[in-house]
Amino acid sequence: MSDLGPGPAGNSLIGRVKNILLTPKTEWPRIDAEPSTIADIYKSHVIPLAAIGPVASLIGGQMFGHGAFGIVYRPTLLSSIVTALVGYALTLVMVYVMALVIEALAPQFGGTKNRLSAFKVAAYGATASWVAGIFGLMPMLGLLGIIGGLYSLYLIYLGLPVLMKAPEDKAVGYTAVVVLCLVVASLAVGLITAPVALLFGGGGLVSSAGTVSGTVNMPGGGSLDMGKLDEATKKMEAAAERMKSGQAAPAIAPDVLQGLLPATLNGLARTSIESQSGGAAGIAGSNAEARYGSGDSEIKLSVTDMGAMGGLAALGGALNVQSSKQEGTSYEKVGKVDGRMTTEKFDTADKRGSYGTIVGDRVMVQAEGHAASIDVLKAAVAGVDLAKVEGLARE
Repeated sequence: MSDLGPGPAGNSLIGRVKNILLTPKTEWPRIDAEPSTIADIYKSHVIPLAAIGPVASLIGGQMFGHGAFGIVYRPTLLSSIVTALVGYALTLVMVYVMALVIEALAPQFGGTKNRLSAFKVAAYGATASWVAGIFGLMPMLGLLGIIGGLYSLYLIYLGLPVLMKAPEDKAVGYTAVVVLCLVVASLAVGLITAPVALLFGGGGLVSSAGTVSGTVNMPGGGSLDMGKLDEATKKMEAAAERMKSGQAAPAIAPDVLQGLLPATLNGLARTSIESQSGGAAGIAGSNAEARYGSGDSEIKLSVTDMGAMGGLAALGGALNVQSSKQEGTSYEKVGKVDGRMTTEKFDTADKRGSYGTIVGDRVMVQAEGHAASIDVLKAAVAGVDLAKVEGLARE
């Protein structure tokens, strides 16, 4: 794969994202004039951006779980990995299917059939929805992804007249029919993804030197660090290349993770310990967890490695979210502690909560259960040698 810095015509990935999102009316003619191929656009734009949503949802589901009405569900690691992989693969296919639909419908709306132009509309038009996929990191912000989806419809609406040479007065109808076809196709994707997972259980963004910097404020609070996003996409492509060549680094061995869990925790004896590993499509993950104490003083401490997929978790570091919610006697916080994404939840009435952090962009360490205060759960996480975890994650 080519360097993610320059695109088909020398544009950086972040530069293209910034331009298509902020100045689409001037960017579409530039895209139309670019000499490129479908393969080039896949490698420089589609492959890195389409991974944001699946990876963010994988991390968010494992770290925060999915909840409603006070019930929280955390899918198994293997199920989450398979879901992310299948969803990612189907998204890559969907882009091409969308291009075929756009091309086929062009004559009906006064446009010109052109496969490359149709693919440009499909690929670059989806940019907003892919970037908004970062909200999957925190399920409570997942609905904000709708904003990206709606903006992508607007991008497609602007792009069809320019790329497909359709009259502007027919662009609304053209877009509507394309969207209708995509809705049907998306439902099909959902029907395929779910059973497969069940089976397994600021300022300028681009500097003159070509490096990326600056931040973009996101709806709902927080910001997207473009420099970290650019760095993360490079790591992501490198990880994908290693997986493709069969040289992906394996997940940390389950027995090694198990060895990180202390025999006692804050004076509580360890009552059980277990570990497991699993993989699919060359991507493996591992987990170890132990329980300490019992009854009103029971804590579960877990260490989970996302393996090669964790190399993509660096995308999470680009999202600088500070979130806090208080409801009755319980509260939730999400933010950065010592540069690591961290979440904490606690109810002072029933003395139950959780505290977790991501180490080395791939290993999650989390403590949950009954405790006198959140400080007890924080101390439980600190009871794991995080410096050692960091080292293992970098190997």
